[in-house]
Amino acid sequence: MDPETLNSSFKLFLAENPGIIILLIWIVICKAFALWYSARRGQKIWFVALLIVNTMGILEVGYLIYIYFKNRKDSK
Repeated sequence: MDPETLNSSFKLFLAENPGIIILLIWIVICKAFALWYSARRGQKIWFVALLIVNTMGILEVGYLIYIYFKNRKDSK
């Protein structure tokens, strides 16, 4: 398959499935926040896990929720 045909097929796929673009943006934002928080807190294991494992944002959101509730509990 030549590169031009592959490029056209990819553009057609994205045009027919705009949810893919939204999903990719969601994944990047969640991953960025989760990596930033884990690095800031010095949690090396979480940082590596979040960096390597790609779960379409599920692990990242779970981590952010965990941190939110842990911080909330610690501040009381």
